[in-house]
Amino acid sequence: MFHPFEIAFCGLSGSGKTTLLIKVIRHFRQKGYEPACFKHGCHHFDIDREGKDSYMARQAGAVSVMISDPGKEALISDGAGSLSGSPLLLSCDMLFIEGLKELPIPKLILVDNGRAILPLIENGTVKQVLALLHDGEAEGLDAFGLPLFCRDDVAGITDFVERCLAERAAEAPLYGLVLAGGLSSRMGTDKALLSYHTENQLVRTALLLSETCDKVFISCRAEQRSSYSRYGHLLLTDTYLDMGPMGGLLSAQRSHPHAAWLVTACDLPFVDADTLASLLSSRDPFRYATAFISPESSLPEPLLTIYEPKSRMALLQQHGSGNDSLSSFLRHRRIMPVEARNPSALNNVNDPAAMTEARKFLNGLYGRC
Repeated sequence: MFHPFEIAFCGLSGSGKTTLLIKVIRHFRQKGYEPACFKHGCHHFDIDREGKDSYMARQAGAVSVMISDPGKEALISDGAGSLSGSPLLLSCDMLFIEGLKELPIPKLILVDNGRAILPLIENGTVKQVLALLHDGEAEGLDAFGLPLFCRDDVAGITDFVERCLAERAAEAPLYGLVLAGGLSSRMGTDKALLSYHTENQLVRTALLLSETCDKVFISCRAEQRSSYSRYGHLLLTDTYLDMGPMGGLLSAQRSHPHAAWLVTACDLPFVDADTLASLLSSRDPFRYATAFISPESSLPEPLLTIYEPKSRMALLQQHGSGNDSLSSFLRHRRIMPVEARNPSALNNVNDPAAMTEARKFLNGLYGRC
């Protein structure tokens, strides 16, 4: 509802939700994650102080007020639900929620001393319960058929939460996407159909991706379908037009919104299985993307990257602002950077001179081309 990796900690007042949640947040932060926390309260709250500029702006009728200093910022907004799916939340790796027990969110239930929460589980008011957390007295709780933890067993609880999040991340299939929809204007001929190895780039790249991806698609323009269909690979025609590589990625995400995408340009003849294995072994599904860092520019390489499902909303928002650069997207988002063990794998071949040099090098390396 609020974040693809969300877990709520629920219970009645006095059950110890806040105390436990603080310990869980601290655990994940110490492991290098960037968790977010959403506390839902039943009572009204104010974070402004009378007489402050932000307070007076609200009193004057401002529906939303943002305040910031060099180290932090806050948004005060009228109405509930305006932060659902917010980029502020999506930019974090996971979201821990305190409260909202009636909502359909995966949750851990802290059982109160009087066990007054249990009838709400039994009658279906509280659903999607992952585990029950008790105060040390677990008698009778096994009847629910759920994992049981003492609420003081922080190590056991955090390990369980981490496994739940990892299982959720693993539910997203990994699809491969060969970006072949460019105009190849500098090359003067279709780069996807050039050969540097025994197969042309379209076929070779698709075969490489098929070794690690559940499915592989060729991203192309509508007029390319007839020439590409002969190679027997799944085709995805661009539905976001005149946007460059971002259009190909967004078209793929529109077609399969719950998949992660290993995106590879068709003009990277030096990419091999070891390169892809290096990227995959470093993958962090909780971030927007996992990308190689170019040793030349020290910037992420957008055309050999794994884009996670949650990147779609952020990509659409960036497109809406008039910026269709995947490179810009990666530079300004939380990604997993990966050192390129073979920097030449990131070299794309865009013109005839570069093509000739690449063929000479690969011919000397493999004795063919």
